Amino acid sequence: MNSPAKKNLADKKQSLPHRIRDQIRYEILTGTLPAGTPLKQDLLAARFQASRIPVREALRQLETEGLVAYHLNRGAVVMKMDIAQICELLDIRIALECYAVRIAVPNMAQADFEEMESILAAYDAADSVEEWADLNRRFHMALCLPANNQRLRRLIEEYGLNTDRYTHEMMSKATGKRKPQQDHYAIVEACRQHNAQLAASLLEAHILETRKNLVAMQRMAENAR
Repeated sequence: MNSPAKKNLADKKQSLPHRIRDQIRYEILTGTLPAGTPLKQDLLAARFQASRIPVREALRQLETEGLVAYHLNRGAVVMKMDIAQICELLDIRIALECYAVRIAVPNMAQADFEEMESILAAYDAADSVEEWADLNRRFHMALCLPANNQRLRRLIEEYGLNTDRYTHEMMSKATGKRKPQQDHYAIVEACRQHNAQLAASLLEAHILETRKNLVAMQRMAENAR
């Protein structure tokens, strides 16, 4: 039988790769580690005061999330996606988030509406793209959390966060925040009316608009060359 001391030591060893993963993920998603940045295991091990084993495990987990890629003779680097790959992830987001909203709306309470409206109020007051991106992620998660499905939540976090780091800066510069905010408020109103189908339809249109604009921006950039 394991002693409490041995169990605590095992828990600490098990959680170390997760802590390293979470910190690197945060830095990738916030742009502190831009696409193409090499992730040297020895440097990361020294930084986190750990061996290379938990660092290697953390990087492998980030690879499964699409945030890190391994290149021959270069090792791990922060992954860069092209528009086609981003569009594929946006399609997955539509499937996941719209399903989540359909089952979330019947569970929504006053506290959920107040949380979403608080996030949107902060979004209205924010004046930087970085703040808009963070608040946008928070809103989409708050919208889906009442589905009360932890596995679904983790999938939405993975695909939502992954696409946001590529799309939000481009889209914010192109469209500003007024139109996305109008969409957000309309979705919340549909939720308040307990109209799950309308909320899901509005959310699908919202994400599809992002997809169409990204493709259009790429097309215009290519034509301008």
